[in-house]
Amino acid sequence: MLTSLHIQNYALIDRLDIDFERGFSVITGETGAGKSIILGAIGLLLGQRADSKSIKAGAAKCVIEAHFDLTAYGMKEYFETNELEYDDECILRRELSASGKSRSFINDVPAPLSQMKELGEQLIDVHSQHQNLLLGKEGFQLSVVDILANDTHELAAYKDTFNQWKALTVELDTLVEEAEKSRADEDYLTFQLKQLEELDLKEGEQEELEAEADRLNHAEEIKSSLYAANQCFFPNEGNGVIDALKEVQRHLRDIARVYPMSCEWQERIESCHIELKDISNEIESALEEVEFNPARMEQVNDRLNQLYTLEQKHHVQTDTELLALTEELSARLDAITSYDDRIAELEKQKQATFSQLMEQASALTTLRKEAATRIEKQLTEHLVPLGMPNVQFCIDFANRREPDATGMDSLIFLFSANKNAPLQDIAHVASGGEIARVMLSLKALIAGAVKLPTIIFDEIDTGVSGKIAERMALIMQEMGQADRQVISITHLPQIAARGTTHYRVYKEDTDMGTTSHLVRLTPEERITEIAHMLSGETLTEAAMENARELLKN
Repeated sequence: MLTSLHIQNYALIDRLDIDFERGFSVITGETGAGKSIILGAIGLLLGQRADSKSIKAGAAKCVIEAHFDLTAYGMKEYFETNELEYDDECILRRELSASGKSRSFINDVPAPLSQMKELGEQLIDVHSQHQNLLLGKEGFQLSVVDILANDTHELAAYKDTFNQWKALTVELDTLVEEAEKSRADEDYLTFQLKQLEELDLKEGEQEELEAEADRLNHAEEIKSSLYAANQCFFPNEGNGVIDALKEVQRHLRDIARVYPMSCEWQERIESCHIELKDISNEIESALEEVEFNPARMEQVNDRLNQLYTLEQKHHVQTDTELLALTEELSARLDAITSYDDRIAELEKQKQATFSQLMEQASALTTLRKEAATRIEKQLTEHLVPLGMPNVQFCIDFANRREPDATGMDSLIFLFSANKNAPLQDIAHVASGGEIARVMLSLKALIAGAVKLPTIIFDEIDTGVSGKIAERMALIMQEMGQADRQVISITHLPQIAARGTTHYRVYKEDTDMGTTSHLVRLTPEERITEIAHMLSGETLTEAAMENARELLKN
């Protein structure tokens, strides 16, 4: 329940501090006095878009703060779930600076505006005139039925299943599209893979072939160099390296008895002799193997050309990349053959989820139709005393072609205020005053089903007067019982007189400019205010007496 409201530097308000009471309260005042400004300030606490132009001229920032008594509303679990500190008094505050920055607070702790909006919507329901237009909208009509059907858990379960079904639908459609695209590419992929597989490529083969091609291209040069090198070991004339080492060994052996160190040198030279002998043998073998082989050269070049052609075709540089591509193409073709199995499995899951969805939708429809029967009866009972003795009201159900996030139900409110007149869409046949009375009656039914602390009606009495207005006041008065607070902004004296507490909005012109004020009226001030509402600017004794009679009754 809203206990107090503080507004500072907002629009025409310098500073406003007002306390609110339980039950049914009314706010009156001339058109343009500032009632919409107060509602705008409350709207900021409900997450509405902030505009720095709404800051009072010359001020650096504006502040709107509201205090709520949560004692009777069982909201501790909500606070704990959202990691908010709970107290029986909740404070919402919004600050807006001239630079355009906006800050929001819950119990003096900074909070995201989205969180303030979510919490605020559970504390206050502001019903403005434009909301009457919602009565003709199917979404609003369905939400009313859902609230009064008390199907929150069933609807939440349905939405979970619906989201699963939609996700499976998207996944399946994507997979089918991929499969069709892949099948269109299957022949080409198969051709590419066949080319690579026929190449029968081995890891490192390209490097080996390129090395062999170099050897074959330089065979004569290699053979000549190897021959010359070998001649250094065993020349046809003179001493070669091998013979020279033997001579060195002989000289060292001759002095070994008198110069022992020569033995170590002799051993080392023996090792060199053996190593050089091996090298000589290997060079001699290589010399016999190296030859210019045109046939083999042609084979190597053909093989390399095959490799280079495929590398160029697939935009790669090495045989390793070609082998990786072979594996990739093979995997893609395997995936194509597995599409049917995956699609069949997804279709099975989707069908099972859809069956569950239809069961939940059917359960929702049953709850809604049961609630619709009650709504039709109770709404009619509310509307007859509101000047519609021949009212007819019906909620017409139809099945959707496909499920949506709300179920399979498409519904419409059918209405007739006249005897024997056919029922038609309420948005097409109800007058402004009739819509106002229907909305008030629906709000009364909803208030009985939802424990909403505060309801604010902004001129819901538009288009009515006299006894009808008084009966609307009685409905709001009744709604204001049982730990609920109802505040009505009204121009009608019949409604103003029914308020337990009466507030007045007025403008004041000073040298500093125009300011708006909201004050709580005393019993005597209430008489004067209601008398003005009855007679206008000129206050008559008859109007005063009529005001006293309204308040007395």
